[in-house]
Parts: sequence; C-alpha cells; structure tokens
Amino acid sequence: MRFDHSVTVQAPPERVWAIFSDVAKWPEWTSTIDSVERLDEGRIHVGAKTRIRQPKLPVAIWEVTEVVEGEYFEWVSRAPGIRTIGGHRVTVTPEGTVATSTIIQEGPIGWVFGKLYAGLTRRYIAIEGESLKKISEQTSSGTDPEPGHRAEPA
Repeated sequence: MRFDHSVTVQAPPERVWAIFSDVAKWPEWTSTIDSVERLDEGRIHVGAKTRIRQPKLPVAIWEVTEVVEGEYFEWVSRAPGIRTIGGHRVTVTPEGTVATSTIIQEGPIGWVFGKLYAGLTRRYIAIEGESLKKISEQTSSGTDPEPGHRAEPA
C-alpha cells in the first residue's frame, strides 16, 4: 500500500529541507509525533537510526537508506511481516516549494496493516504536511514560533 501527500510551501527550499530533515525536532512542530530519539549523532545520513513514538501506532525504529542532501531522504522501519518505507521530498516549483511525504507498506502483513491504518496514515501525513508548511512559512517570514509550539493545520 502507498500513501502520498504534498503541500506547497511559500518558503525557500533550503528552509523547508532544514526543518523536514531535522527529525529530532519533529515533535516541536507536529502533533503526530510524541517523541523522537536519535540513535546516532549529526545530520541524517545513510545508516542513521531514529526511534519514533506516535499516537495510536507501535514504536518504530527507522533507518535512513537514502539521502540526497537538500532534496530527499528515505528511511525504513521493519517489524515481523511488514516493511514500512517513508519518503520525504522537497521540490522547487514556480508555485513554491513542494514538500511530499510518502508511506509505503510492504510484506505479508503490510497490506493488512495498510488497510487497517489507512485513515490514520492519510490523516497523519496530511497533518505533518500542513504543520511543516505552517512552521516553514512562519520562520521564513521572520516570525519564529514559540519554542516547543506545535504548528497545527488550519
């Protein structure tokens, strides 16, 4: 099963990428993430691992499998019978910077999990996209949100 969500952000792509790729700070700007624990140091890189806790979902450890600095990163989480791939892309268009999130669920249980959690998955990636848009546009305009403030979609 595959889920995609894109949002157009009125902020420079470098700004959107900086926020999108700083996974340790995701709980500060989106309500879909309870906590993030980086299991290594520094910027994201191939092989980097992160433990993420989300409401209504099992705790998952994500390992980065691909990075194109400033444009894209992909990571994978594995559990018995399921492999989940998360993609995060920043693209420049004439309308603005487009941020796209993708979730792909594979494996013998992947299809079942995808069907059972389809509504939640769609809702979470939409909230994350809108929250990324809001926080990127706030900081781009020079109006930094309060520390720890989660940007919620309008």
